[in-house]
Amino acid sequence: MKILVVEDDREMATYLTKGLSESGYTVDCASDGREALFLATSADYSAMVLDRMLPSMDGLSVLGALRAAEIRTPALILSALGSVDDRVKGLRAGGDDYLVKPFAFSELLARLEALLRRGAGPTTTTRLRVADLELDLLTRSVRRGGKAIEVLPREFRLLEYLMRNAGHVVTRTMLLEHVWDIHFDPRSNIVETHISRLRSKVDKGFEAQLIHTVRGAGYCVRSPA
Repeated sequence: MKILVVEDDREMATYLTKGLSESGYTVDCASDGREALFLATSADYSAMVLDRMLPSMDGLSVLGALRAAEIRTPALILSALGSVDDRVKGLRAGGDDYLVKPFAFSELLARLEALLRRGAGPTTTTRLRVADLELDLLTRSVRRGGKAIEVLPREFRLLEYLMRNAGHVVTRTMLLEHVWDIHFDPRSNIVETHISRLRSKVDKGFEAQLIHTVRGAGYCVRSPA
């Protein structure tokens, strides 16, 4: 699941991004209101964590613009303003929950999970399947041919991204950005190493190979022809 974090305090943004990433989420981060509005209208997010006081455009204005555009991404507002009136304004502006700073990360995570459950609806995908390979987004588990496969959190995120794009080639740059949140080429073999490890877990011992290298282009998960 992909979360948008909007926070202008660099230390807080790093704290939130690290915590959510370690909890299995893919995280994009914006440092001001205009950037947040651009990202929220350009990509699909499962939820957003939105600071109220932001440069260029405050959090409530961002919410107002999103709701006016019929974008209903669940929003958890963060703010040092904690009076009843402040919380009411935040919720009426389009926020789905309101958390006062300082806060415990465990509470933020629990509130975020509640928002995701609330907004899930009956048609939300909780499992990804390609041939006999199945990835469960709720239990964070992987099975192939009914057999459980143990994967590390980063391997899970890598496989999730590949399976969400099943049948399509994803480039090394796309994987660096969406799985590692790296927006430049580090000139390392980090992607190749993780693909190799994942392939040894997913394809080894099975007749059909599902993870393919497309020479000169990238990688693809696809069902056998």
